[in-house]
Amino acid sequence: MADRLAQVSGHLTNTYGRGLLAGEVAIITGAAQGIGRSAALLFAKEGAKVVVTDLDEAKAQLVVDEIKKSGGDALAVGGDVSAEDFPQKVVDATIKKFGKINHIINNAGFTYDRMLHTTPDDAFDIIIRVHVRAPFRLVRAAAPHLRIKGNTENRSIVNVSSVAGLHGSVGQINYASAKAAVIGMAKTICKEWGPFGVRANTVAFGYVQTRLTAAKEEGASIEIEGKKVALGIPKALGGGGGSTQAIPLGRPASPDEAAAGILFLASPLASYVSGHCLEVTGGSGI
Repeated sequence: MADRLAQVSGHLTNTYGRGLLAGEVAIITGAAQGIGRSAALLFAKEGAKVVVTDLDEAKAQLVVDEIKKSGGDALAVGGDVSAEDFPQKVVDATIKKFGKINHIINNAGFTYDRMLHTTPDDAFDIIIRVHVRAPFRLVRAAAPHLRIKGNTENRSIVNVSSVAGLHGSVGQINYASAKAAVIGMAKTICKEWGPFGVRANTVAFGYVQTRLTAAKEEGASIEIEGKKVALGIPKALGGGGGSTQAIPLGRPASPDEAAAGILFLASPLASYVSGHCLEVTGGSGI
């Protein structure tokens, strides 16, 4: 036990001088904007080499350019996380460029809101495919590079969830179901891959200021399988800066604050944290 404590203490002492993730490699999906972009920039600032993946490769490249301009190292990989070839494409590109994988941050996602009784099969299926099946397939593809006996490097999986997955959410039967599923996924990875030194956790966000919580009337959208899907929340339901009375801190989080929660779970500061769901909500839902 004393040897283990000394090892952790020494690792932290060394990393503080070079960044919490110095020399480590992180794949972050949906990292061209919002929380994913903030996470990519923060991870790079803490010394990680970042693989920035996004549906929009041009925007992903802009994040990579920003990281490199600041002296970091990164790689852009464009593509749909739910595509059959995407997991192997990302894993192969990462290994070719950086030679290893330390962290996978399953962040990519969007909302496709409908009341339960009006939700068509395709609106339910696509959310499950992007938020649940895609993370599972990416982690599975990376297994040979993470499940390595005797590897003492810091390695982790962080799934991005939501308070919708913890408490349900009106008009989001698909999203709430998916966000609940990735919590169970992380707990299972924790149990299966713990013997290999791989930690697996989830971060559940509350109200974070992104395009998913902006007013739907602003017109933000995403194209999925040729269909235009509107993003955001109607103003009547609080989109674009609705009431924060239910949040003890009295305000929404910024994407940077949300990204800090992800960094904590991936960093050596959480070296003995696995199977946990960290609520980053400003105190709402307690």
